[in-house]
Amino acid sequence: MLNRYLGVFYLLLLCFLITSTQTFAQETTYDQGKEYILGGLEVTGLKSFNEQTVVTYTGLRVGQEITIPGQEISDVISKLWGLQLFSDIEFYITDIQGDKVFLELSIQELPNLSDVKINGIKERKVEDLLTEADIKKGKKVTEGFLANTRNYLVNKYKKKGYLNTKVNINTIPDTTEANAVKMVVNIDLGEKVKIDEIDFIGNEKLSDRKLKKSMKNTKEKFFGRFWKKSKFIPEDYETDLSALIDTYKENGYRDARVLSDSIIYNDDNSISLDINIEEGDRYYFGDIDFVGNSAYSDEALKGFLGINKGDTYNGVLLAKRIEDNTKPDAETINNLYQNNGYLFSQINVVETSAQNDTIDFEIRIIEGKEAYLNNVRVVGNDKTNDHVIYRELRTRPGQLYSKDRIVRSIRELGQLGFFDPETITPDIQNPNPQTGTVDLQYNVEEKGSSQIELQGGYGGGGFIGTLGLSFSNFAIKDLFNGEAYKPVPMGDGQRLSLRLQASRFFQTYSFSFSEPWLGGKKPVQFSTSLSRTLQFRFNPITGEADRDQRFVITGITLGLAKRLRWPDDSFQLSHALSFQNYDFQNYDIGLFPFPNGYSRNLSYTVALTRNNTAVNPIFPTRGSLWSISAKVTPPYSWFNGVDYAGLEDDPDFQRLNLQGEPVPDEEKIGQERFKWLEFYKIKFSGTWYTRIVDDLVLKSLGEFGFLGAYNQDRGVIPLERFFLGGDGLGNFTLDGRENIQLRGYPNNSLSGRLGATVYNKFSLELRYPITLKPTASIFALTFLEGGASFDGFEDYNPFDLKRSAGLGVRIFMPAFGLLGIDFGYGFDNIPGDTQPSGWQTHFIIGQQF
Repeated sequence: MLNRYLGVFYLLLLCFLITSTQTFAQETTYDQGKEYILGGLEVTGLKSFNEQTVVTYTGLRVGQEITIPGQEISDVISKLWGLQLFSDIEFYITDIQGDKVFLELSIQELPNLSDVKINGIKERKVEDLLTEADIKKGKKVTEGFLANTRNYLVNKYKKKGYLNTKVNINTIPDTTEANAVKMVVNIDLGEKVKIDEIDFIGNEKLSDRKLKKSMKNTKEKFFGRFWKKSKFIPEDYETDLSALIDTYKENGYRDARVLSDSIIYNDDNSISLDINIEEGDRYYFGDIDFVGNSAYSDEALKGFLGINKGDTYNGVLLAKRIEDNTKPDAETINNLYQNNGYLFSQINVVETSAQNDTIDFEIRIIEGKEAYLNNVRVVGNDKTNDHVIYRELRTRPGQLYSKDRIVRSIRELGQLGFFDPETITPDIQNPNPQTGTVDLQYNVEEKGSSQIELQGGYGGGGFIGTLGLSFSNFAIKDLFNGEAYKPVPMGDGQRLSLRLQASRFFQTYSFSFSEPWLGGKKPVQFSTSLSRTLQFRFNPITGEADRDQRFVITGITLGLAKRLRWPDDSFQLSHALSFQNYDFQNYDIGLFPFPNGYSRNLSYTVALTRNNTAVNPIFPTRGSLWSISAKVTPPYSWFNGVDYAGLEDDPDFQRLNLQGEPVPDEEKIGQERFKWLEFYKIKFSGTWYTRIVDDLVLKSLGEFGFLGAYNQDRGVIPLERFFLGGDGLGNFTLDGRENIQLRGYPNNSLSGRLGATVYNKFSLELRYPITLKPTASIFALTFLEGGASFDGFEDYNPFDLKRSAGLGVRIFMPAFGLLGIDFGYGFDNIPGDTQPSGWQTHFIIGQQF
């Protein structure tokens, strides 16, 4: 009997010991404890994981010494929590046998998300919302995940003006899957809250209108406002309050501050904003002294600063003259030092005194040691060969550090067209002020550089279609390397194009190839192109093409272009030598003076261009692109001895009429006059890109072209002329003509049947990007245009313009090039009509305005 009671006593004692140590991992310290031999480890609570996998992951093994409580248990718990797969982790002692301890690891797994339903928004927006909020099946459902999802949705719709948005998230077990839950998200947007009125209190020096204008994203509602919504976004409002104070600082009121602001909720679900301002006194600049500068004199820095004693205090301007983070190439004192090796320089502005209404400043400069580039690397290029990239960089190991050269290198990489220009970033690494060295790494992200060209539009009496293949990162050296075809040899930066353009009335086949670095050592571009064009005569009776009456052009062009060093290396001088053979076969349309025969054109073109646009070639935000060119032929009439004025009286160029009398043979005279084309053509084109605000960019363009003759008796040739109006498709095709786009008018409608010898055009275009992702760049635009063409220079009037306005959109996809549509309204009449041209629709495929 005594042994039985002793057995019960020991059993109760063991139960007490086990119970008192069940939660030691959370409740006891790990400083001291007893050592045991791990006799066994059981894992309970598992639903989707294998027990042996969990045991192996803990690192605990039967037979090892373990301290209870101790660091081993603590490490295992931390390790498991780090997986973020469990909602509860606890260790229990299940048995102690002498120096052996048996443990239970109790785990509660986090449920998986099996299904999501969102109520309260349009069905078509659900998929995008799930992607944005990172809500996807299989995700572990934690309290943090639910809270983050709720906060994201509330903040998302607050930014759209729904200040009263409510989000309720419920989870319910999914009985069809193990350890899974379904989630239901109920969104109540409420009504959109708009700003009814903004009231300023205490402003006497600056008007309400000026203060409201300074608040870029917080606007009052009024009928007709569409360019800036009047929704209230708390983050934007805080930014605008800072902008409000900056406006005061720009006008001399250094001490201006917002005393208080309040939001008043109105009965009509709008709000009013009351902003109480203390303006303070107006201040002026006093003495501005420079301290610590040795590389540049005080006079040089003052000239660079551009602020004089007595000027109205402008704290914003002062800060921007020191450093302007919005413009990487701004003319600031910081960039002056950064562009000349002083990477480690520090510039601080300190007010030294403020007496009466005058403030004195010290600009304290720590120049530091000049920095030199140690290693320069580019990462992220999987297809483009290294030498293609490094030859475009303006930064080399051993060079003095220059921020300006880094900015220029980013531009050059973006202009290659092989990388996403929006993601090219320089990474300054391992700066060492003691040794004066720094490493530089450019991070690039490759995008598609091959294009299938699909171009279409109406012109010349029918639909014009283009099909082409363009490889802008071709590698001709791997042409016979079968392993390099993925699907074509790529990586050397060469351009290869194959193109077919056709309609019912013409066909054009062309091949072109260019190497931007001929020889691989200097930026000398070599290019060549071959083309063949067939033009068929239009039959007015059948409305079809008569293929027995044709005009055939065969041409070849060789070109060289060299990047110049003076005035700067944004200039390029190009040369081209071209030959075309024009073959007329029963082609009597009145456009040319002979229906049968040939004409040849041997011409030389020289062009000077400057391109410093940045950074994205699809959507430049600053810089300019302009060119001036001259295309000339030899002046045959100066040395061939032909009297072109007397051809009509020359017996060799006469025929007998029905009465047997000699008359000029116009066909023969035309053949002689244009056997070898003789002309000169001068063109100018200038495009400027200006950032107006944020990503809103103004593109300004001006063009001029003139086709002239050396010998007026010979006359201006009927080829190489300008045809104005429409979408500009088919440029430089057929008879050498140039189709000049002018939206708002039908194709070629603003030039005569024979084309024009003089034209000018002006354009203003506002552009705003919707997205500039590498998969698709999209921007919207609105434009004003004016242009005119003339039969001769004696008729030229640069102000007699055909005007138009409109809007459009562009989509650039790497595989297809630029796509777009424009709606243009022509304010003036087409020659021969009395009514304005009106609305015209232009489809743009493969072409950029």
